[in-house]
Amino acid sequence: MIEFENVSKSFWTGKTRKVILDQATFRVEVGNSLGILAPNGTGKTTIINMMAGLEQPDEGSIKRTSRISFPLGFMGGVVNRHSATENSRYIARLYGLDPDYVESFCRWLCGIGEYFDMPVGTYSSGMRGRFSFALLLALEFDIYLIDEGMPGTTDAEFNRKAGTILRQRLRDATVVVVSHQASTLEKFCRSAAVLKNGRLHMFDTLEEAKRLYNYETQG
Repeated sequence: MIEFENVSKSFWTGKTRKVILDQATFRVEVGNSLGILAPNGTGKTTIINMMAGLEQPDEGSIKRTSRISFPLGFMGGVVNRHSATENSRYIARLYGLDPDYVESFCRWLCGIGEYFDMPVGTYSSGMRGRFSFALLLALEFDIYLIDEGMPGTTDAEFNRKAGTILRQRLRDATVVVVSHQASTLEKFCRSAAVLKNGRLHMFDTLEEAKRLYNYETQG
């Protein structure tokens, strides 16, 4: 479970204060995947980072009682000067997993050949995205956090393998996905919320959330 209680978060832009959340209270229960619809620039990534514990609220409290993933695409725990081999083994130890398994899994899923033994800092954005996604899938969580859906890659084989594994994971896990596109949420979520003026408006169905979201963004 992830529970936000009276959480507020804002940033000073230099000219004005941008409110991300204003006294927001909501809960994500294990077994009930949640999609959050919000236009670009309204703080979707900040909310996901707060769920993961990467950012702290200005006010209020956030409780976590489950194994919660780092956000899909997050590379903060990866050291650029080290190879994917070294990074995968280090992160495996952090999570108390078998380094041989995590390395071999990531090496197989990434499919980047000899680059796996080269510094991550030399990777293209697509290769980095593949490695980040492979790390996420190598570790098992109760709740997976996804910012704007699966990373886009041009490698069809990677997309096929990663998509199959993700669907298997989500049979027994819960996902929170934030996006500005309702079509991204349709793949993962039944219930949804709309971020509006610092408040999360919760709905039982994605269709209900889409009606409010479309009204706000197109009206």
